[in-house]
Amino acid sequence: MVFPATSMPARPRIALLDIARGSALVAMAIYHFTWDLEFFGYVEQGTTAVGGWRLFARGIASSFLFLVGVSLYLAHAKTIRWAGFLKRLTMVAGAAAAISIVTYVAMPNGFIFFGILHQIALASVLGLLFLRLPAPLTLLLAAVVIALPYFWRAPLFDLPALWWVGLSATIPRSNDYVPLFPWFGAVLAGMGTARIGEQSGLFARLAHNMPAKWTKPLDVAGRHSLAFYLIHQPVLIGCVWLFSQISPAPVSSQPVQFVRACESTCRQDAGEEFCTVYCGCMLDSLQRENRLDSVFSDPQNDQVTTQVRGLADICTASTEQQVSREDANP
Repeated sequence: MVFPATSMPARPRIALLDIARGSALVAMAIYHFTWDLEFFGYVEQGTTAVGGWRLFARGIASSFLFLVGVSLYLAHAKTIRWAGFLKRLTMVAGAAAAISIVTYVAMPNGFIFFGILHQIALASVLGLLFLRLPAPLTLLLAAVVIALPYFWRAPLFDLPALWWVGLSATIPRSNDYVPLFPWFGAVLAGMGTARIGEQSGLFARLAHNMPAKWTKPLDVAGRHSLAFYLIHQPVLIGCVWLFSQISPAPVSSQPVQFVRACESTCRQDAGEEFCTVYCGCMLDSLQRENRLDSVFSDPQNDQVTTQVRGLADICTASTEQQVSREDANP
């Protein structure tokens, strides 16, 4: 398919989209601030990875990517503006690479190898292939992309070089993991919705809407979303670090820290009763074999990882048996 390269008048900027993007940025800052508090020990370990906070984070990422799809369609549906597209793609891809490098140096055990900026860069390129599709088909494909990893995964994608796809049988460890599946589905959903909005005249009406004055900060943040994204977390984590020098967070013992982190992670997939028994078993096993210190000091060591997995298998089996007996004999 060949796209025309002729210039066309630019669409008027829709302030409501910038305000929506700015609102998502504020929500992201709230989540990251809570993550920073957890990182420095002011909030219980695992808080931001479970329950409402986990849903909050997914909602933020979904809204960003949905707006990426809307903006991509509005900017390039009639003709791809290659100069602007390539300029923005270079900025986003460069920022994504910088984040990977910085996080690899700062936190190699959970560095960001394919986070939301990586997803935005890839989705911006792939999205061009779907600009001409009818809205119903685009929305159907969005649903397929979102649903696929919940129904099918394969060990083939466990190769580190394929982690970005999002179909690995084992979820890789990262502080921000936003792979192609299912997250590209949010971009496609935004593109399909934008086509419907344009055909209905919605965006033409919104372009003439004058937002309230109090939304101006959100509008500005939305217009400069990449700069806000790159700056806000270093500022927030720096503020929490400074506060920690004045008033350090209380330090819990290793057993307490381990059980809290274990139960927070466990509760993502199992019930409270199971996790209480399982994590108690893991703690007892690690202490009995004098492995608890190594779990804290060198958690990514291959030998430590293998030993912990072996204990986890044993504790999983014993916990399942214990819970089953208790259920059978209430």
